[in-house]
Amino acid sequence: MTGTPDSLLAADEPAPVAAVNENGSSPFFIVVDHASNAIPRALAGLGVPEAELARHIAWDIGVAEVSRLLATALDATLVQQNYSRLVIDCNRAPGLETSIAEISESTPIPGNIGLSEGAKEARRREIFEPYHDRIKAELDRRRQEGRPTALIAMHSFTPVFLGSARHWQAAVLYNRDARLAKRLLASLEGEGLIVGDNEPYRLTDETDYTIPTHGERRGLLHVEVEIRQDLIESESGQRAWAARLARLLPQAYRELTATP
Repeated sequence: MTGTPDSLLAADEPAPVAAVNENGSSPFFIVVDHASNAIPRALAGLGVPEAELARHIAWDIGVAEVSRLLATALDATLVQQNYSRLVIDCNRAPGLETSIAEISESTPIPGNIGLSEGAKEARRREIFEPYHDRIKAELDRRRQEGRPTALIAMHSFTPVFLGSARHWQAAVLYNRDARLAKRLLASLEGEGLIVGDNEPYRLTDETDYTIPTHGERRGLLHVEVEIRQDLIESESGQRAWAARLARLLPQAYRELTATP
């Protein structure tokens, strides 16, 4: 159930990372850490019932579709991770307890209990590293070409967490640099939306990996966007949110980068 240290993904299984529109002209660079609920065959579904794998514990529902529509609308590059966060969370530093969770919300993850160091390393090597290596390579290329870049990390959140309803319709997350997040927050609130300001999650070095590593360390403008899942489960909701962000992100970016 735990796979082997030598190999995790079979040759006919999906690659761990996908990139769309690598040569897009937009300054926006979109990443999706939790795009899929797929589990490598070697892990036998991690011992988790299929109904549980369809829930938020396994992936960010709706956000991959929103992000692809947004990338098309903006002519932006998109990089997404193609396996479930339950295999290894690509928005957590390897080695943290939350990197390979033994329980998610109240659901036990049997296939993550008692893993050998070799099994953990296989997940890091075959899923985590290829995703972040691809992000790094794309950002390095853009820097070498002198292209401006704003990193947009796309996520979604469950409307009910451990029995508590969440009233926010969307959220913006940030850590040390709130510039783009605050601009986008104001724009979303200007449309009459209830928007969390670092809620229902707070972005920190301990709780996140993508923004601190690829955004803050490079000094890029960045924001982590969260959308409540019930608003983007349907195609119409996905299209509406992609269109909204395609309007508001460029507006926020222009306000920050306009010459005084």
